[in-house]
Amino acid sequence: MPLLEGAHLCADGIKMALESKGLTANIYIGMRYWYPFTEEAILQIKKDKITKLVVLPLYPQFSISTTGSSLRVLQNIFSEDAYLSRLPIAIIQSWYQREGYIKSMADLIGEELQKFAKPEEVMIFFSAHGVPLTYVEDAGDPYKDQMEDCIYLIMQELKARGSYNDHTLAYQSRVGPVQWLKPYTDEVLVELGQKGVKSLLAVPVSI
Repeated sequence: MPLLEGAHLCADGIKMALESKGLTANIYIGMRYWYPFTEEAILQIKKDKITKLVVLPLYPQFSISTTGSSLRVLQNIFSEDAYLSRLPIAIIQSWYQREGYIKSMADLIGEELQKFAKPEEVMIFFSAHGVPLTYVEDAGDPYKDQMEDCIYLIMQELKARGSYNDHTLAYQSRVGPVQWLKPYTDEVLVELGQKGVKSLLAVPVSI
């Protein structure tokens, strides 16, 4: 699904969920690298004279390279604007542990497992976007811990539904000469093949 289309579906779902609880809120979408840009969303917020703001980054797990980067952009914009700098703001730093998210991931995985001739023999392969190792070891990025906790919660939900598949987590998208989070997706795939794994369900779980 295209990223913007998915963002609009999320926005519509959030609006409906809030309305079901008797809450009314405007929903704005701002993106870093494509339309509608964050700056456009902020201009609309100012035009609408919003008095309170909740910031929800669409990254389930927090990383200084994703959620952190987006929040820094907002902080810079807000600090330079008299109206925005006085606006009460709540920030949802991460939401990977929310019951709805965990159950949704388990639903998707469960549906795909049933497409295999022998669902119980399928290896569930979680592949997440990596970050440089120094982010975690030197800068205190919680991304690795949150990712591992996220996978644990998803697998616990699957076990509660009667699925006891083996699983593994690996990281992809590394660039440059520095070391990134391991194990690397491409290397783990080779290892699984060498171990004789015949059925694999790939689950992109971040970014």
